[in-house]
Amino acid sequence: MASAAVARNVVGIIGNVISFGLFLSPTPTFYGIIKKKAVEEFKPDPYIATILNCAFWVLYGMPFVHPHSILVLTINSVGLVLEFVYVIIFYAYATNKGRKKVLLWLLVEAIFFTAIVLITMLALHGTKRRSLIVGVLCDVFNVMMYASPLTIMAKVIRTKSVKYMPFWLSVTNFLNGLCWTTYALIHPFDIYVLTSNGLGAISGAFQLILYGCYYCSGKQAKEKDVSTPNDIQISTVASMQVV
Repeated sequence: MASAAVARNVVGIIGNVISFGLFLSPTPTFYGIIKKKAVEEFKPDPYIATILNCAFWVLYGMPFVHPHSILVLTINSVGLVLEFVYVIIFYAYATNKGRKKVLLWLLVEAIFFTAIVLITMLALHGTKRRSLIVGVLCDVFNVMMYASPLTIMAKVIRTKSVKYMPFWLSVTNFLNGLCWTTYALIHPFDIYVLTSNGLGAISGAFQLILYGCYYCSGKQAKEKDVSTPNDIQISTVASMQVV
């Protein structure tokens, strides 16, 4: 039992390190925004969505919801802070219309999250029931965000080019999902961490398979040299899903 706990902690710490790197991956994007003092075509949607996702995993990791989940709690707390920083930077350099959109969605998320917290704490008694509701919500959001690379994968197949699917981001995404899947399988078993991260590992594996197929074949379609901030954001936010 002790060895299982040690192994779980080691895997969880490795997962924290990988996930922290993924949370930092949008840094160049926001450095560019600060440097140019304009958000240009970049959108805040992925980062606003990740705020809600991290908030629910922080709630899930609380001892009164799902005990023995301190490593889930720590990395998502860090992620929550970083995502707020990204959104604040976006807000600072966005147009008035963009700022209104950010505030509106943050307000909607705050109301929704508060409602779930109140229901969880007041209407549900015991960690088993609380884990069920919060865990299912976490998985729903995680699966939705893990599915976001499907648009990139479809583009790779359509264009026969891996130009829009960064290799190392795909590798890290796969390792992240695999690490947290392993963590979930070690006692105490965690079905909610396993569900979304198992799918995340599979998604990452398919990305690597596609990369290998189209990179090795040398079939690189001729495409116009245009910036693709939205594609980059989709890949990035998919990788930021931690648990």
